[in-house]
Amino acid sequence: MTTLPSPRFSNQRDAPALRWGVVGPGAIATDFTRAVQAHTTQQVVAVSSRSAERAGQFAAAHGIRSSYGSHADLFADPNVDVVYIAVPHTEHVPLALDAIAAGKHVLVEKPMATSAADAQLVVNAARAAGVFAMEALWAKYLPKFDVVRQLLEDGALGDVRLFSADYGFRAPYDPTSRFFNPELGGGALLDLGVYLVSVASFALGEFSSVTARGQLSPTGVDVQSSLILDTPTGAQAVLSTTLLADTPSEANIIGTGGRIAIDRVFVGPGGFTFSPAGSGAVRFEDTSGLLWREGLSYQASAVARFIADGLTESPLHPLDETIAVLDTLDEARRQILGGGSIRSMEAQ
Repeated sequence: MTTLPSPRFSNQRDAPALRWGVVGPGAIATDFTRAVQAHTTQQVVAVSSRSAERAGQFAAAHGIRSSYGSHADLFADPNVDVVYIAVPHTEHVPLALDAIAAGKHVLVEKPMATSAADAQLVVNAARAAGVFAMEALWAKYLPKFDVVRQLLEDGALGDVRLFSADYGFRAPYDPTSRFFNPELGGGALLDLGVYLVSVASFALGEFSSVTARGQLSPTGVDVQSSLILDTPTGAQAVLSTTLLADTPSEANIIGTGGRIAIDRVFVGPGGFTFSPAGSGAVRFEDTSGLLWREGLSYQASAVARFIADGLTESPLHPLDETIAVLDTLDEARRQILGGGSIRSMEAQ
């Protein structure tokens, strides 16, 4: 193979424009709003926070016409088509359920919940209401992953046997931060490991067994973890994540017919090298010029297309896959944290 497929849906501005409400004016919401406004036709029309002042400041900074000191008020806004939930992990489920009850489509920051059981509550509610729901695993909507998806679908890698990846950085220890505070869903697996398991699932499918080892922070959350995931066919994923050091943050998909090496940082915009067995390597370069979280814009355009097509979930990242990934993370955390550490809203 001397040429690669072209990424589909690379023009973000051809997606129908929806009116978005942003819930939680924090760092990720700032980057999402900037990316959407700069690179798509999507309209951010409202923002909400528990602090009316903070919501007003965010609205003024980004030219958003409506701000609310109550999330319920945003959900009641008839001018909002879809809600982007960008609060800490532990708040995702109750706010997603409230938005769905108000008839809004929802894009929920990753992880959708801190357990598979809680994510299932969101999935059940969205399906019952007939609204669109998706976890914000933005990597899956980047141009490079569409090209990788086509290579996998075409069988260019032959029988895929191994996925290996790492993702980590050094987070200064602060027991109150979202990285280390268990009350905020802290830990490397929920914050970074969800990317690893989700992209591994993209490459290999569902997993039949989980082996996990890790280290805990003084607050009791996992600070460094390594996972081996087995599939029913015998293919494996070997994953590692840490909050203690900066890692290469690269990924490899390896099959009997070739391999794909995805550049650092593999979950962001960038390129990869495809090396078919028996022939020379071929490069994919991302020519969009988008840097890091500017790539958040791709998932917003994808959501708009899906909703315009009458879909209630992403065909590229179905809700059942979101549950399966969280189920894998539940088991990994159980092994690392000890039995009984994974609680769900249903059990409380």
